[in-house]
Amino acid sequence: MSQATESTEAAPAAQPTLVPHYPGALVELGGGERVYVASTEPSAIPPGPASGQPDPRENVLCVHGMAGSATNWTELMSLLAPQFACDAVDLPGSGWSPPPARMAGYSIEALTATVIKVIERRGTGPVHLMGNSMGGLVSVNVAATRPDLVRTLTLISPAMPDRLIHPSHAQFPLLAVPRVGDWLLRKGDAFPAENRVWGVMGMIFYDPRRVHPERVRQAVAEMRRRDALAHRRESLVGAARAITAEYLRPARAHGNAWRVAQLVHCPVLAIYGSHDRLVNPRMAGRAARAFADCRVIVLPYTGHVAQMEHPARVAAEFTELARAARGRGAGAADSRPR
Repeated sequence: MSQATESTEAAPAAQPTLVPHYPGALVELGGGERVYVASTEPSAIPPGPASGQPDPRENVLCVHGMAGSATNWTELMSLLAPQFACDAVDLPGSGWSPPPARMAGYSIEALTATVIKVIERRGTGPVHLMGNSMGGLVSVNVAATRPDLVRTLTLISPAMPDRLIHPSHAQFPLLAVPRVGDWLLRKGDAFPAENRVWGVMGMIFYDPRRVHPERVRQAVAEMRRRDALAHRRESLVGAARAITAEYLRPARAHGNAWRVAQLVHCPVLAIYGSHDRLVNPRMAGRAARAFADCRVIVLPYTGHVAQMEHPARVAAEFTELARAARGRGAGAADSRPR
């Protein structure tokens, strides 16, 4: 049964000790598609059943949001690594992944297919799937389309359609307009990388001043690296078009994200931030109604990326979700006729 709760704890303590980003590699998915996958178990990359001795731990796959990358999950992965084998994918055109062959490769449908292929390529059975923002929207589609590949679904500020557009989204649909989006991004590129990084952090964190200084330095270096990539603006425009298309899809239309959510039957944990500037926390109530088996939490003093702001809390909630799902599976097995 779905339920929605709002945490009333005091503001959490500062970030834990900084941990290095996990290594990874480009993984061949077939048809010329390649994506970068970072892993707590780098010896298992490239993934596949022939990679060696099977890992007894359950697998976790993390999917970032628009303009994000696998590094958005580093702190959370480090906390889960003792109990879970964790991977994080750079979606096509993001992070270290090359762009898709066509703009259609940035659509939610295409990204869903990419994540499915990543899970299948690993070849170790269903995963605990985690998605943030646009990655949450993709993950909902994966869980609905291929329930055999998903043990549990954890959504962190998923970019599900909302009819009330937040003021901070005023220019967002314009990015999806041909030529206009590229023009807007070129105007933004006139600002130094440091300014753009702080602008993004101010949008996604409740209090960006609490971000570790080394993480800021790394983000600036990554911004400069991506500035030199020919497909950087294309990837942002493609993501904007993908999300805009989902938001404009009629509520009764086939494929509407909220209708797709009703097809998800695995256990779901949906986490929203009380001060999220991109996804309204009031959507928590709708998520509780849409998913068949869902626990919904609104974290205080939290923005758009709870897994980065409060990784310990997210890790604890997810671990409980996985434990309950494991127990339910064992109970179902015990109840089978002998």
